[in-house]
Amino acid sequence: MQVSIKRIQIREGRRSLDMGHVKELTDSIRELGLLNPLTIDRENFLIAGLHRLEAVKALGWTDVECTVSSLEGLAAELAEIDENFIRNDLSPVEYGEMLLRRKEIYETLHPETKRGGDRKSEEIKRTKCPFDPAKSFVDDTADKLGVNPRTVRRQIQTAKNLTPETKEIIKGTDTKISKKAAMKLSNLKPEQQKEAAALLAAKEIRTVDEYTRKRETTPDDGNERLKAPETGAAGQPETENRTEKAAGSVASAPLSQPISQKAPAASLKDVVAELKDPDKDCSGTPDSFLEEYEAFVRKFHKEIGWYSDPYYDAVFPFVSPEQLSHLRQLTDSICSAAGQLFHKVERTMKT
Repeated sequence: MQVSIKRIQIREGRRSLDMGHVKELTDSIRELGLLNPLTIDRENFLIAGLHRLEAVKALGWTDVECTVSSLEGLAAELAEIDENFIRNDLSPVEYGEMLLRRKEIYETLHPETKRGGDRKSEEIKRTKCPFDPAKSFVDDTADKLGVNPRTVRRQIQTAKNLTPETKEIIKGTDTKISKKAAMKLSNLKPEQQKEAAALLAAKEIRTVDEYTRKRETTPDDGNERLKAPETGAAGQPETENRTEKAAGSVASAPLSQPISQKAPAASLKDVVAELKDPDKDCSGTPDSFLEEYEAFVRKFHKEIGWYSDPYYDAVFPFVSPEQLSHLRQLTDSICSAAGQLFHKVERTMKT
């Protein structure tokens, strides 16, 4: 049904828009029209399609085709979260916060699945079929995301363990910090989390493991320690004049214990100087390249699987020859880009 764009409401707390994606959708909709309607609830709150909504606004539309879902309240919010999980590239912090909110909603809608929850009340007995119990939050989320339940448990623990200061640093940086790095940060002590996150954001270290190795090789005597970059609003690292500050990046304090007679490890002052050395080789390795590319391919396969949903099965019979031709061009462009990368590697590899 056609709905006035002015009547569509956006719930607070939705993740920020990817304007690059909005631009791509605007161009596509201008050429092909809106292939997938927005999804709203009965009160006109948007459930799915925020980027599509912004795209049609940019085209000057006043009305847009919408599917009205019977879901309301928490169920509608749960569907909105699930749509964001599948369709968007979330940061580790956004991902974790959405997981925690999904857990809260899911266990409110299905209290019998909560550990120690109401499993035997008369209401539960009346409303739940004993042979068809609801899945646990972890199992349901793992099915939705196509991952192992252990992965969901780790991500939930990461979201709980990251300190607010660390989350703000991750949110405020343009440096990509992976879910794996966020998990390793969450295993550190709170003060170390903030320090390591700031160094990652400033690109003064490449991995959390690098941070922990440097700490392990330095006596924990309070003499010298790695100093994280100063942070501004929302934890944004201030990286200007970084090389000029190299010599001042170590805080010194008097020794409270006698120095051990065995050969001392490299001081953290030396470590900082090494990390900030412009001549240091920070190039990638074949293993790191393949690991990153494999992660990209896994993500691609997971996301393209979205289009195997029965929702699209009802759309495919109505695709026009022109639209099929455009689909072929898009598919060929994916294959071409992957092929070009492969051939570049093949041409430049050392024999």
